[in-house]
Order: sequence, then structure tokens, then C-alpha cells
Amino acid sequence: MRSVIVTGASRGLGLGIARRLAGTGLRVIAIARGESAELRAAASELEAGGRGELHFRAFDLGETRGLAALVASLHKEFGPLYGLVNNAGIGTSGVLAIMPDAQIARLLQINLLSPITLSKYVVRRMLSERAGRIVNISSIVAATGYQGLSAYSATKAGLIGFTRSLAREVGPVGITVNAVAPGFADTEMTHELGEGGREKIMRRSALQRLVTTEDVAGAVEFLMSDAARNITGTTLTVDAGNTA
Repeated sequence: MRSVIVTGASRGLGLGIARRLAGTGLRVIAIARGESAELRAAASELEAGGRGELHFRAFDLGETRGLAALVASLHKEFGPLYGLVNNAGIGTSGVLAIMPDAQIARLLQINLLSPITLSKYVVRRMLSERAGRIVNISSIVAATGYQGLSAYSATKAGLIGFTRSLAREVGPVGITVNAVAPGFADTEMTHELGEGGREKIMRRSALQRLVTTEDVAGAVEFLMSDAARNITGTTLTVDAGNTA
């Protein structure tokens, strides 16, 4: 059974991705600071169904110095690491001119430095297997921008550049690296925009609706599958036509 790491998997989009991948028969290692009731329920449901596996391991991804030891321990416990989904991120919003420096630094660390560093140590394991899948969760704001999300957008744009270049580095040994750029999804983050903001986004979308967690999870499932073996260095946009 192939083992796949999904970060930020205790709730929301990360949990949806973890559940979807485990349901396809993968062994999913969910990484988050704490285990949620929803994650425990999903793991129990999968265990009862006897299909894939969903395991939780606690780790604060802001502690980048501990990532090497984390990957080593996961490899020792679960064997070769086939996949990595860099989903964990914080969506802190705010006008740049008044955003505290500490908040900017935290955004950069969690949304960009952590996934790059984690990928570094996972790739080392994948190289020996000459196989692997990495999927980075970016956002359409990496390309379009959005008022109040300048620092956040910068981190998501950085992930796309990272995706393209890493795909070149590891492609010769059979590892693919892709990104998924969700539009504004029906998650806690968009609920903070209020009903008026959500309706405005839906009106701008070709399909007149918000993206769901299942939509994004389906894209990640495809990129992790054998059907996507010749797709690398790309960004798959899932936004209900918001950028059409």
C-alpha cells in the first residue's frame, strides 16, 4: 500500500483530501497540530470499510527544524513515502501597510518555507525509490491577486514557481510535482468574507457557484494517480470558472 502525507489534514480542505485519497486505497498520514473529532471519525469510517488507511501524527509545521526528524520517523514507521500533499497554510488577511511584521513572517513560514523544507526531506526518500508524487495547494489569487491578501498571494505564487522548478529537478527519476489552484471554496475562510462577499464571487464565476472541498480533493486524487504519470510542472485550476 502506498503511503501519502497530507499536511493540514485535521479539518477543511486538508481533511477532505486525506479522506478522498484514503478512500482510493492509499495509506494517508495526516499531519496537523492537533487531531480533530472529524479526522478521528473519518479514520474510524475508513477502518470499518477496510479500504485505505488514515493515520494521524501531530506536528507543528512552523517548527521547520524538526521536519527532517519527522520525515525520518514516518519513513521508519510506514515505509517508502510515495506522495506528499502540501496543503497546510494560513489565510491571514489584512492590508499590507498595517499588517504586523510578525504576521507576515508567520505567513511566509507556514505557507512557503515549511512546504519547501518538508518537500526537501520527502524528496530524498523518493529519490531512492525513483518514484513519487508531490502536489502543492496554491490558489487562484497567486495569479489574480485579491485586496487584503497581498502577503498570502505572494506565498501561493511562490508555491507555483517552486512546483515548476522542482518538477524539472526530480522528473528524470520519475517523480512528478504539480500544483492545484483552488478558487474561493465553500470553507471557513470564505465564510469570513460574509454573505455579500461570497455572492459577489459566485456572480463572477462562469458556473455561478463556489468550489467545494470534494472538487479540489478530486483534482488531487487525479494527480496522485497513475493516470497522471505524464503530467508534471503544471497548475490545475479548480475555480468554477472564476478566472475564465
